Amino acid sequence: MDAARPLPAVGSIFFDARGEDRALRVSWHQESDLVVLSLWRDNVCAASFRLSVDEVPELIELLRDGLDRAYRHAPTRTTA
Repeated sequence: MDAARPLPAVGSIFFDARGEDRALRVSWHQESDLVVLSLWRDNVCAASFRLSVDEVPELIELLRDGLDRAYRHAPTRTTA
């Protein structure tokens, strides 16, 4: 797989809870109407998934629902 390249203008990196050698990169590619989710290990891309911008709202809804449930089940949760 590919070595790390700079993120596009709109994107971010999220580090895995198991350690910073694993990460999820999210990058928007407006020119292709895609969001690319890629899994990185030791600064090397291990896998990627191309999500159509039309499917992004469904993913956001799923993540929001999961977050709502997590906070509902742990109302005394504190942030680190």
